Amino acid sequence: MDRYYLRLAVAALLIASASQPLTAANETGSQDVQTELQQLQQSLRLLRQDYEARIAALEARLAAAEQSAVAITQSQQAQVAVQSAIQPESLALPGSRVSSAESRASATTSNAFNPAIGVIFQGQAWHFKEDPDQYRIPAFPLGGEAGLLDQGLALGETEIDISANVDDLFTAWLTVPIMVEDGETDIEIEEAWLETTALPAGFSARFGRMFSAIGYLNSIHSHAWDFADQPLVYQAFLGEQYIDDGVQLRWLAPTDTYWELGGEVLRGGGYPAQGATNGGVGSQTLFSRWGGDVGSSNSWLAGLSYLHAESDDRQSGNADAPLTFNGNTDLLIGQMLWKWSPQGNWKQRNLSLQSEVMWRNEDGRYRFANDTSAVLDNDQYGFYLQAIYQPFPQWRIGARYDWLSSNDPGAEFANTGLAAVGGSPQRYTVMLDWSHSEFSRLRFQYSRDQAGLLNDNQWGLQYILSIGAHGAHSF
Repeated sequence: MDRYYLRLAVAALLIASASQPLTAANETGSQDVQTELQQLQQSLRLLRQDYEARIAALEARLAAAEQSAVAITQSQQAQVAVQSAIQPESLALPGSRVSSAESRASATTSNAFNPAIGVIFQGQAWHFKEDPDQYRIPAFPLGGEAGLLDQGLALGETEIDISANVDDLFTAWLTVPIMVEDGETDIEIEEAWLETTALPAGFSARFGRMFSAIGYLNSIHSHAWDFADQPLVYQAFLGEQYIDDGVQLRWLAPTDTYWELGGEVLRGGGYPAQGATNGGVGSQTLFSRWGGDVGSSNSWLAGLSYLHAESDDRQSGNADAPLTFNGNTDLLIGQMLWKWSPQGNWKQRNLSLQSEVMWRNEDGRYRFANDTSAVLDNDQYGFYLQAIYQPFPQWRIGARYDWLSSNDPGAEFANTGLAAVGGSPQRYTVMLDWSHSEFSRLRFQYSRDQAGLLNDNQWGLQYILSIGAHGAHSF
């Protein structure tokens, strides 16, 4: 390369000198000079052509490299978008949420050939004024996992989460909770699903065992709740959370305002369904959500959900003398969430207002412990309203109000767990939590519970810590 530059400089000097008027002294050699000049000019043209060809080749290679880099970046962004969409919430703790940029950086730097593994540790110390073993809500027999937290010192649910892309078409998620109940260790498969990543036109499909997408809180893992327990409506109507096997289909509309439509066909093996009726297709759901921003400091999310569940010998209430239900359950849920943070900077201060309203109708036959039965067609209602405020980093305070109501099911249900005894079950809850980072949280919570037969003061401490892979939480 240096020889080319040397030749170019010599040629330029010769051309410059040759361009001066010839003197009489060298007129005799003018022909030789002209010949040499032509040769040098020819060499210069060849040199210029060579360099232009080299520059053109380098520019072509540069353009190809830039296109390749853009394609890789777009592929990584698409992968991150898919991973964000399929993970309803992450292992990191809410209120100390990582930013979207941090989440993308974490996702793109993870090893695509190894599963991401995370573990959540939870523990608690809880106190009740009344005997928690005698707790029940009149007219709302509790089923599924609903009920009070364990009294005294207790190890909460330890959760293992494993996720990875299967290939360019599917991604997978596995959640395995480990619990200690009555001195025995219980290991379950809470979630085990696959989801598509390449369906066209905004569609995606999920199949396997999953949290149903109805409502807002139903699909959020317990470590990401804003309170230590679920609202009364979730405990009374969904057995805390509805988990089932089946297929889920979603469609994200190509609009500026967020709009999602979806539906599920489920086995019907989990509360409020039971027995996998109708040939193993015992439950169906529909849901729709809308959301957007208001200025740079506010955002909102609203939605409607519907669940139809069929039950065959579904049990609820007292385990020693359960109520057994055969029939249909229809549940309608409306949700609203409003979030505020100054100029979108949630790390310093933020406020969220959240509410869900539910209506349930059960139509079928209840069988009692004494082998008598009665037909039920009854409507029940409930809602919760909560506010969470972070006045400065790491600290949050929150308050929640729960309310339930039931129509009178009739004289046949007097002196049973379905009898309405007057008044509306309700509960008042406050909490204070501190998060050293997005991976650790300590919480104090107090509840004035007026949902049971006797008013109860309930308070406790809780810790939540996570290790391993983490992503950002959904809205």
